[in-house]
Amino acid sequence: MNIHDFVLGELETNGYVLTCDQDDGKCLIIDSGLENSKLINYLKERNLTPEAIILTHGHADHIVGVRDLRKNFPDISVVIHKNDAEMLTNPMTNLSALTGISFTTAPADIILEGEQKISFAGIELEVLETPGHTPGGISLYNSDDNVVFSGDTLFAGSVGRSDFPGGNHSQLINSIKEKLLTLPQTTKVYPGHGYMTTISLEKDGNPFLK
Repeated sequence: MNIHDFVLGELETNGYVLTCDQDDGKCLIIDSGLENSKLINYLKERNLTPEAIILTHGHADHIVGVRDLRKNFPDISVVIHKNDAEMLTNPMTNLSALTGISFTTAPADIILEGEQKISFAGIELEVLETPGHTPGGISLYNSDDNVVFSGDTLFAGSVGRSDFPGGNHSQLINSIKEKLLTLPQTTKVYPGHGYMTTISLEKDGNPFLK
């Protein structure tokens, strides 16, 4: 798997473009910032066609770019967990109303229910339910490449906020300890904001997990 990361929008959301080793022009996107023109330009410059965008959760800074992706790539599938699905169509729950944007978009094309394996553009990911930051927060794990995309659940040296509507701190910590820290210790963690880390580093040194 090839991973190309982007820091998107004024809230510096990490968006990821994933491609497999076979050069077929297909890719998979994980999350999109408030503004994602440089991600779209990257796709067009390399003649990449995104099969899907998987949203790790439904807050505005991860979903607003969906509108431009749909405009530029009409066949893209938007994927989100059922417990955050309403956030695509509700500016209050996705928090965009608080920023003055009041963003909404069409409902998701694929609704995830429970933990499962999904595959797009030749890349298989295991969906891990990691609520706490939002009710439908997920992480995405690939065992072959030993990587997990943790959204706003786990960061380098920190954890996601739980003081937004729908957040739950004890649930968040349980999600991290039960679903993420149990992954192989060498697993690379690609978070929704900030720098890449590893499960080992967070298990040993993250002050929020003591």
